[in-house]
Amino acid sequence: MYEIWLALNIVFELALANKGLVIGYLVLLGVLLLAARSGAWRRGLPLAIGLGVLAAVAAFALLPSLTASSFGNVAYWIDWANLAAMALGIGGAAALLAWPLAAMAKKGS
Repeated sequence: MYEIWLALNIVFELALANKGLVIGYLVLLGVLLLAARSGAWRRGLPLAIGLGVLAAVAAFALLPSLTASSFGNVAYWIDWANLAAMALGIGGAAALLAWPLAAMAKKGS
């Protein structure tokens, strides 16, 4: 249980340390949502999910090296869980940005 609490604290502290990026992402998401409010949301969803899955797979493969680590250092179950959670979070964030864009693109077709 301690490992999970520690991981949650690390995520919170990283968000605070990078609050400019977090706020920038939220503003960009808001602008995209407003721009695509009359888009074809349902038809754009499969494309957004596909891009999110692609981003999650890429993040899963790249995150260890981007943090000056390697898959050899990912040994304990909580390490794998944290890596998977971070990759899923990145994939979800990418899908959220891609959905309004895909909805706008599918509106005309």
